[in-house]
Amino acid sequence: MRNLLLSTAAIAALSTPVLAADAASVDEVIVTATRLPSAVDEVTGARVIGRAELEARQNPFVTEVLSTVPGVAIARTGAFGGVGAIRIRGAGADKTLVLIDGVPNGDPADPGGAYDPSSLTTDDVERIEVLSGPQGSLWGSEAIGGVVSIVTREIDGWRLSAEGGGLDTLRGFAGVGTVWDEGAVSATVTGFRTDGVSKADTGTEKDGFETVTANLAARLGAFDGKLRYTDSAIDIDGFPAPAFALGDTDDRNESRAWSGFVRARFDALGFQNALSVSGYDLKRKNISDFPAQFDAQRVVVRATAARDGLILGAERQATEADLSGRLKQDLSVTSAFGVFRTDLAAVTLTASARYDEPDHFKGRATGRLSAKTELGAGFALTASAGTGFKIPTISQYACDFCFAPPVALVPEKAEGYDLRLGWTGGRARAALTAYRLNVKDQIAYQGSRYINIARTRSEGLEAEAELDLTPQLSARLAYAWTDAVDRSTNASLIRVPDHSGAASLFWTGERLSGALTVRAESSQSDTARDGFSRVTRKGFTTADVSAGWALNERVTLTARVENLTDETYSESFGYGEPGRTAFVGIRLRN
Repeated sequence: MRNLLLSTAAIAALSTPVLAADAASVDEVIVTATRLPSAVDEVTGARVIGRAELEARQNPFVTEVLSTVPGVAIARTGAFGGVGAIRIRGAGADKTLVLIDGVPNGDPADPGGAYDPSSLTTDDVERIEVLSGPQGSLWGSEAIGGVVSIVTREIDGWRLSAEGGGLDTLRGFAGVGTVWDEGAVSATVTGFRTDGVSKADTGTEKDGFETVTANLAARLGAFDGKLRYTDSAIDIDGFPAPAFALGDTDDRNESRAWSGFVRARFDALGFQNALSVSGYDLKRKNISDFPAQFDAQRVVVRATAARDGLILGAERQATEADLSGRLKQDLSVTSAFGVFRTDLAAVTLTASARYDEPDHFKGRATGRLSAKTELGAGFALTASAGTGFKIPTISQYACDFCFAPPVALVPEKAEGYDLRLGWTGGRARAALTAYRLNVKDQIAYQGSRYINIARTRSEGLEAEAELDLTPQLSARLAYAWTDAVDRSTNASLIRVPDHSGAASLFWTGERLSGALTVRAESSQSDTARDGFSRVTRKGFTTADVSAGWALNERVTLTARVENLTDETYSESFGYGEPGRTAFVGIRLRN
């Protein structure tokens, strides 16, 4: 079965140049996380995944979808709620900025400030955008590796879905809303629970997971807003005595997060203006022999003015965190930014610049410049160069868990370059992107304190193709080679595979729809079961298949199988993943 799946992917890849000649035009894809909406081929390292693909693949979690995007590596400490990490182009998870409806959702109470995507489900998501490479000039601190932007759904009418299957898993979604000329209002709720598998791959107990997310969205004339709430409970494993190696424990983690925004739009002085206030509030609790509770809040006030390929903006971001009662700190930043696009002869130029003034650190300017030109015969060349930075987190600034005198820290800095050759012809589209990303003054915990010491470099290639084989059958192919090293030691960065790829086939018929996705990763450097030393995690190949049968316009039956070949593997060394698991469900709509 495994060889059959790999052969299917290879056949789809080899058939691309032959079938492309007779195909019809591929619709233009627009990226919005660039602040100025851009065609995807105008932005190096930009990808968009829409609602249609999410429904075809039926994956419960966003991380499963992101793992098929070239240059994006997903690591998690066990299936179903294990702490997740999104690494883009080899950069650390703390250098990926995650936006949900434009609201930054990183965890200010985390030592690195990284976002944990383990509870981020797909049922209430309309689209996912990924911007690879330094995006500091667009979004400020944290966007060194790139940006993942999530846009949630707006419902017109009602939608219901339910699914159940292996590991006593239940999944459900309900949404209702209405849209009229001057506005819209909708509400959704999604839930997922499972008995799961052991987080530790040597364990015997099952570690369960439950999460519920509710969304409320409204638009009325010049005003709009969204509110989102997520509550999760996760069984986890730890490092019990006397071996202090990863194994079964009764540890649990509970989290509760609010996020949302309100915005007003108005025209003045020839500009389309917007004023918004967004907020993010996170509380998480570790229940173990060493209990702890972390609270974090972030508020962003932003004003923008846009006109004819130009957007100007200013914002104030206030962030604070309480690290389990040990200390409470705040880090705030005031920023100004601008993005401009123009056509000069046969070249489209896009430039962005930003200045950030943190309260406790020296101000920092970042910029990005990209240029696209058409080469003819469907080919286009896009090049870009950009910079980014990341201020120390609250844990690093306060030197939490430091047992040596703290030292003054400076923000991390990054510079990135990429070159994209794209081709569009009829029903096919393909692209090859080469890049390099350098990070210096990276903050590391060494000698019982945080210091600026590490320098990292990652470079690689990203290849992708999309093809309509027939009016019903389409294919998507992705491959990434990533060489990511710590330049101070020349050691490979952990949890970044050198090679990764995915091949997907999608069928959209009058009644039958479905998807087959084969995903593979090479071996990678990882952390051993003692939590400190280095080890190599083996590579793996997995496959998921899904199908839907429309009984009529309102009722669709669904089925999917994860890990079709029953592969024994780990996303992160020492952590368990389920074997072959099957699910069936139903979708209802008005």
